[in-house]
Amino acid sequence: MRWVLIIGCVWLALVVLAATFQRQMIYLPDGSDPVRPADVDELRFTTADDLDLTAWWFSPDTEPASTILVAPGNAGNRANREPMARELVDRGHAVVLLDYRGYGGNPGRPSEDGIVADTRAAAEHLAGRDDVDADRLVYLGESIGTAAVAAVAADLPPAALVLRSPFPELADVGSSAYPFLPVRTLLRERHPTTEHLRAYDGPTLVVAGGSDRIVRTALSRQVAEDADTDYVEVEGVGHNDPELFTGARFLDAVDAHVRDAVDPAD
Repeated sequence: MRWVLIIGCVWLALVVLAATFQRQMIYLPDGSDPVRPADVDELRFTTADDLDLTAWWFSPDTEPASTILVAPGNAGNRANREPMARELVDRGHAVVLLDYRGYGGNPGRPSEDGIVADTRAAAEHLAGRDDVDADRLVYLGESIGTAAVAAVAADLPPAALVLRSPFPELADVGSSAYPFLPVRTLLRERHPTTEHLRAYDGPTLVVAGGSDRIVRTALSRQVAEDADTDYVEVEGVGHNDPELFTGARFLDAVDAHVRDAVDPAD
């Protein structure tokens, strides 16, 4: 009975800690302000709750096939995605690397509502610019960013949507990672990707790593099946492996999907 009591107290302490510090466990921002490369433009926009955010804008030398807004995962900042942006630019696309509030020198603290608001503000800013063709604006979400772009796509539809390592809702990821905790009861941050996708019927591509142990491959596959979308699985690749940032199979699939959406006659 003594050991049962000790184990019970430890479990209860873990539950309390997980409930109290869940946002710190979900969002892992690099808050430092990265040095902008000389050939990259800085993009500034304001959110609905009056936060001034900064992003990076990469442009090809010729007229871009599309403008791709990248909503990142839960860690790092835009400097980590620079190689991916340059690969997409080499394929003829303009790319905007978004950083959420609290990331990359931006003010505020990340939350579910916050990163959706940040993604929406960036999309609205781009759609309203004279130098961006709103009919060729694409959203690419990465991991937790897939829920953000799906939420925005529901009421501000892009020309195409790309979801890299999505999950039906965040509780699915948490339950897989912490099976000993009542995640679905504790979790306040929902990020219901599949629910958001029901309100968007545009072209969608889901890409997953075949060996993803953070967002299990089966979860991403479920998103694709539930939404009846195109699906590409990169065999033997984990969540943070280079192949899901700069790998040719991933980026060529994105390029083909986007071009089919913006120029269907081609």
